[in-house]
Amino acid sequence: MAERDDEEREFDLRWADGAEHKEPSARARMLAARWKENPPGPVPFRADPDHVGSGRRSSWVSTAVVLGCVAAVIVLLGYVNFQAPY
Repeated sequence: MAERDDEEREFDLRWADGAEHKEPSARARMLAARWKENPPGPVPFRADPDHVGSGRRSSWVSTAVVLGCVAAVIVLLGYVNFQAPY
C-alpha cells in the first residue's frame, strides 16, 4: 500500500500544475539575459507582398513538371509492355 501512495504522489500532475512558482526553462533564462542587454528588433508578422505572387507561379510550374513526368512514365511503361513478347 505504501508503494501505491508513492506512485500517486509521484505522478500527480494536478499538484505540479497548481504550484505557485514555476522555474523558467534554460532557454527562457538565456533569452531573458540576452534581451536585457540587447533587446530584439521588431519582426514583421507577415511576409513581404513581393514574395507572395512569385510563390504561386513556381507552384504551377512545379505541378506541371510533376504531372509531365508522371505522364511520361505512364507512356514509357505502356510502350515497354506493348513491345514485350508474351
